Amino acid sequence: MAFVTLTSACFLCRKLFSYNPVRVPSVMVRDQREPLCRRCVEWANRARAAKGLPTWTIHPDSYEAVDEREVPWPE
Repeated sequence: MAFVTLTSACFLCRKLFSYNPVRVPSVMVRDQREPLCRRCVEWANRARAAKGLPTWTIHPDSYEAVDEREVPWPE
């Protein structure tokens, strides 16, 4: 058994971070999911709540390794 984390730049702040590719909060940009770091999601959630909008969920394992069997690998 193996575990997977991805590392890339946050779509908003461009800082590198590691995350669970299945659970990380993301936004769709040109039909592609773009990951968001915890700090940016927390910032966005404060702004969304202040405007009365629903906040985004941060799963407990969003920024942890995931079992490779849970990753939908491309064919």
